[in-house]
Amino acid sequence: MDALLTLWQATGVANLGWQQALMVVIGCGLIYLAIAKRFEPLLLVPIGFGAVLSNIPVAGIGGPDGLFGMIYSVGVETGIFPLLIFMGVGALTDFGALIARPSTLLLGAAAQFGIFATLIGAVALNALPGFDFTLQDASAIAIIGGADGPTAIFLASHLAPDLLGAIAVAAYSYMALVPIIQPPIMRLFTTKKERAVVMEQPRPVSRLERIFFPFVVLILCGLLLPSAAPLIGMLMFGNLLRESGVVERLSRAAQNEIINIVTIMLGLAVGSRLSADKFLAIETLGILVLGALAFSIGTAAGLVMGKIMCWATGGKVNPLIGAAGVSAVPMAARVVNRVGLESNPHNFLLMHAMGPNVAGVLGSAVAAGVLLALTGD
Repeated sequence: MDALLTLWQATGVANLGWQQALMVVIGCGLIYLAIAKRFEPLLLVPIGFGAVLSNIPVAGIGGPDGLFGMIYSVGVETGIFPLLIFMGVGALTDFGALIARPSTLLLGAAAQFGIFATLIGAVALNALPGFDFTLQDASAIAIIGGADGPTAIFLASHLAPDLLGAIAVAAYSYMALVPIIQPPIMRLFTTKKERAVVMEQPRPVSRLERIFFPFVVLILCGLLLPSAAPLIGMLMFGNLLRESGVVERLSRAAQNEIINIVTIMLGLAVGSRLSADKFLAIETLGILVLGALAFSIGTAAGLVMGKIMCWATGGKVNPLIGAAGVSAVPMAARVVNRVGLESNPHNFLLMHAMGPNVAGVLGSAVAAGVLLALTGD
């Protein structure tokens, strides 16, 4: 009888609480969104599955000595996984649209306003009962507005590791919801006439310009904001592999095998942080609300800057492309193109929107560097 009791107490059913059961359901929900709705499946499938496995009682797979716990310690706590993903993103990204029209950097910079506005909002939430965000916590939450998952994970792992699971899920969820969140904001801040503006074809970009671009960005970043150098440096290294034309094997590896393997490991590690004791808190709800606010403010700020550029150029810039400054490459650019086509069936904005879109990647990395420099230990 004692043996049977001991065996029963060792089962997951005997140790399963409602909190763990709820987190298993949430993990399955993330997998459903990835498979059925195609919401960021490359990340949400491993994150969801990691959450399910990590909330199985007694198994301990998400603990410090479990598989996911060790992966988290090696790749996320050290910041290695987000940096390797940035290398792959750089190898996948064509910065030609930004090089051809450098002024779109302003749109990418303006879209980061949501980050710093939400930083203030996160600190202000401490006035409500149940919230106790430090300045580091608020900084990590605010970066969700950059709509850049690896950057959010990189900053959260340094400033607020206890909030990493909620921040990662919020960041990738809002990235996946770009086609739903952004169009209403675009229509609210622009007129039909502005949305119908047809932009001139960008100039051709030479191979020499493409090769020099990573070095120029890296040197400027290293001189002005060294704390952002890890993210910017790996992004530019990956882009150099792509544009140099002499290391095709390395470029293909960065674009495929490396980024795919790291994405699996990162997703499972982040999923392991979705444990019931850390995720089921009122602070998590605050993070989700603040993340939506950050993303919306960033989109609106980019559109306002787009309107200013439209006025300054005499109507040569379509303000819609400012919405792509929140990063979320290339989904935000595709949404801009779709909304532009609604007002003018002959208005193709995809290549024009890619300029502020990739500028947003740089902008979110710089914003993370600024927050890390100001609030980090």
